Amino acid sequence: MAKREEAVNMTAQFAEFKELKDIDKTTLISVLEESFRSVLSKMFGNDDNFDVIVNPDKGDCEIYQNLEVVNDGEVENPNKQISLSDAQADDDPDCEVGEEHTRKIDFAKFGRRAILNLRQTLASKILDLQKDAIYTKFKALEGQLVAGEVYQVWKREVLLLDDDKNELLLPKDEQIPTDIYRKGDVVRAVIERVDNTNNNPKVIVSRTSQNFLRRLFEQEVPEIHDGLIVIRSVARIPGERAKIAVESYDDRIDPVGACVGVKGARIHGIVRELRNENIDVINYTSNPQLLIQRALSPAKISSIRLDNEHKHAEVFLRPEEVSLAIGKGGLNIKLASILTGYSIDVYRDVETEGEEDIYLDEFKDEVDEWVIEALKNVGLATAKSVLRTPREDLIDRADLEEDTVDNLLAVLRAEFED
Repeated sequence: MAKREEAVNMTAQFAEFKELKDIDKTTLISVLEESFRSVLSKMFGNDDNFDVIVNPDKGDCEIYQNLEVVNDGEVENPNKQISLSDAQADDDPDCEVGEEHTRKIDFAKFGRRAILNLRQTLASKILDLQKDAIYTKFKALEGQLVAGEVYQVWKREVLLLDDDKNELLLPKDEQIPTDIYRKGDVVRAVIERVDNTNNNPKVIVSRTSQNFLRRLFEQEVPEIHDGLIVIRSVARIPGERAKIAVESYDDRIDPVGACVGVKGARIHGIVRELRNENIDVINYTSNPQLLIQRALSPAKISSIRLDNEHKHAEVFLRPEEVSLAIGKGGLNIKLASILTGYSIDVYRDVETEGEEDIYLDEFKDEVDEWVIEALKNVGLATAKSVLRTPREDLIDRADLEEDTVDNLLAVLRAEFED
């Protein structure tokens, strides 16, 4: 009786596993049937003449053995055949030779070794199912935000547990340098990748990934989540500084203002999450000169020379603007290069002694504002930068009429001749 109860408890335990790990009923039935058949095959040589019926709702399993009825004394294989008298005595009095007799099997009667074998087979299949489920679940979530509680802190990585007690690994090189972790802390990160070496899935999460910054903005800025604002490019030096270029699909929405929020309410939460990482948000443009100009903010650029084929930019600035363009430790220019996809070289815009350059905005009384904006959009923000640019380049790059360019050049030359 104890053995029968032990077999029944096995199916109950499996049903409990199903509930905890969200295994669907079809898979549950298949795994339990395969486990019983595996044991039966080892005991009887094969399982061809067995029917295994699993009822996960009731937590039980019925096994039937199908035997060929032969004349008494002609049984050659007791695993495949049964004598007529034995079949008639086994609750089948009307059976005849040549027919099939079905006998119900009490698995518990096979002994403790068979039950132990079944347990081990079940445990192995359950473990494989669990690993497959973890890999499939988190592989589909790569690049998404996840939260986990710090369970253990090691020198090279931190072990997190999510709400379902799945293990998440946060390696040292995926941590923000100023991060400090204590057991019980809740940490947010992005799922960087899922390794599955030797069918042993490991979920690697990151707080230094560009995707982490993207997901934080999606969470904090409803317009990004709803698709009204799109993040075009992200550049990060984790824990130090970041730049993000955004664009709005709705002309009524200011993408930079929406990301920053009223009095910085939206971006402040992201900055705190990133351990006070300074974040610059700029308006995206498909014009590479203007994008580079915005990316190098707060520096004011005099002119830009582009090599679009090799993705290279030569940027000219007043001497006092160079340090702003480069930034502390070279962070500003490095981030601008990552954000725009151009390698950027900065040069001092050295003028003839005694001469000073003049920003184009100073000529609004004599030059139409739209002409000035067209020039600034191609990286020409000062009078000297325009005068150094060949006339044909001004016509092509700024898309201006010849007469407009000639009038412009006349105004600028007159200023310096005076």
